[in-house]
Amino acid sequence: MSEELPAGAPQETKATKEAKETRTAQEAAGTLHAEEAEEARAAGTAKASGRAKAPRGAKKSATDRAAKGAKGKGEGVEPVAPLDWSNPLRDPQDRRLPRIAGPSGLVIFGVTGDLSRRKLMPAVYDLANRGLLPPGFSLVGFARRDWEDQDFAQVVHDAVKEHARTPFREEVWQQLSEGMRFIPGDFDDDNAFEQLRKAVEELDASRGTSGNYAFYLSVPPKFFPKVVQQLKKHGLTDAPDGSWRRAVIEKPFGHDLDSARDLNALVHEVFDPEQVFRIDHYLGKETVQNILALRFANQMYEPIWNRSYVDHVQITMAEDIGIGGRAGYYDGIGAARDVIQNHLLQLMALTAMEEPAAFDARSLLTEKLKVLRAVRLPDDLGEHTVRGQYAGGWQGGAQVPGYLEEEGIDPASTTDTYAAIKLGIDNRRWAGVPFYLRTGKRLGRRVTEIAVVFQRAPHSPFDSTATEELGENAIVIRVQPDEGMTVRFGSKVPGTSMEIRDVSMDFAYGESFTESSPEAYERLILDVLLGDANLFPRHQEVEESWRILDPIEEYWASHDKPAQYASGGWGPREADEMLARDGRSWRRP
Repeated sequence: MSEELPAGAPQETKATKEAKETRTAQEAAGTLHAEEAEEARAAGTAKASGRAKAPRGAKKSATDRAAKGAKGKGEGVEPVAPLDWSNPLRDPQDRRLPRIAGPSGLVIFGVTGDLSRRKLMPAVYDLANRGLLPPGFSLVGFARRDWEDQDFAQVVHDAVKEHARTPFREEVWQQLSEGMRFIPGDFDDDNAFEQLRKAVEELDASRGTSGNYAFYLSVPPKFFPKVVQQLKKHGLTDAPDGSWRRAVIEKPFGHDLDSARDLNALVHEVFDPEQVFRIDHYLGKETVQNILALRFANQMYEPIWNRSYVDHVQITMAEDIGIGGRAGYYDGIGAARDVIQNHLLQLMALTAMEEPAAFDARSLLTEKLKVLRAVRLPDDLGEHTVRGQYAGGWQGGAQVPGYLEEEGIDPASTTDTYAAIKLGIDNRRWAGVPFYLRTGKRLGRRVTEIAVVFQRAPHSPFDSTATEELGENAIVIRVQPDEGMTVRFGSKVPGTSMEIRDVSMDFAYGESFTESSPEAYERLILDVLLGDANLFPRHQEVEESWRILDPIEEYWASHDKPAQYASGGWGPREADEMLARDGRSWRRP
């Protein structure tokens, strides 16, 4: 009979083994003092002559891994995830720890604008507050203001206090503010860009940013070429060996296909296509990403996600506000260029695309491009497209002016504040299924949703008088403001008669998960710092989107003025008639 071990022996052996493994890993990471490491090696030699070599070998391999990771961050090369080299104790299969950016900095051009104050600065703070930024992260602002560094820090502080999603913590703020710098100047000011270059070099030395910088162009599109050319002229796009430089560009990217191609060519003269991240903040929303999870991680939806079962698809982005103080930007651009060209066509591509080979930027680009290239415009643009302008009226208990009465708007302006279009997709999955896209300002409520509406049952055995309140089955993906999904189906009403009416089954992010959804800009800024391009439209998608919209804009430019619709309603009468001609009607979100 074999001898039994004492009851405590296995636990003691396991604890001893874990302690030794932890100590070895710490030595490999270089976290022990030299004296402690020497003592550990000496103790190991006393027990086994070959054991002292293991820590030295581990230390060397850690150095090799760091060097290899640095090379992987070069331009045009897939970057190594920071945790692969910064935390040797982490198991790659451990999902509890989030992705954390490596040493880096962010330069924001147009840092005094509304977008920066309301979205970008709070997003940077929220990332730091969640522990997703490196301790030495640096934030550099560039704008035409006579500010010192402390003035800029105070502006960021106020923006964070007002708009940050996470609670304000003084210790997080102090660490973040130490890396803040401000460069005053115009975009054609060579001295200002020289100061920017010196600031970047100083932050490399004092904050350990390792030469990794993203340049965020939160400026009007007309300034994009000037800024990138100045960056190149002053050597700011030339990353040191093992480092990276990236450009982040806000929409709109051009105002038509030709201007988008010209702008792409100018930007790509300075930055490689893989270094350019075009922001579409809708793609950073959790529910938009959940479209892919809904379709491809489940078996119940994809078999019916096609022309055999789907009657039509409606994609709506409605706003309950007017143009506010954006008259200079908005007039001449309009709702279709501002929203349909990027947001809604991206949502349509994600809804209609085939399953990608993998969840990576190249595979997603391949499938989205297939959809955009298969889009077919209606033969009669007059019958199947509508544009409108909001008129004065009552909304939210207050009287509001019409678009032509807004400050800074030409009374003869034909800019659209509402746009609705019908598109087809010529492929096997979607042939014959119309996609209706609409967007507008001063509508009934703020909402963005994708409604996949299914065909009615081909035969109903129930009495027609008992199904008057039965509509069409639908899957509604709510992008904002209450992120989630609704499934609409028919159910029997309790009682003695067979009466059937529509009911809904809801999923809401806020109720199903303990963690609140991060703001879109948090996810997108972190992805820029990590070099993850999954959620960023590439230049091919931008050009294909303009190819779709340009003929519609040209038709509108040569025809009547936009239709008028009352503020607080759901758009012009012509939009309802457009769907009525197809025997359909708009959903009321």
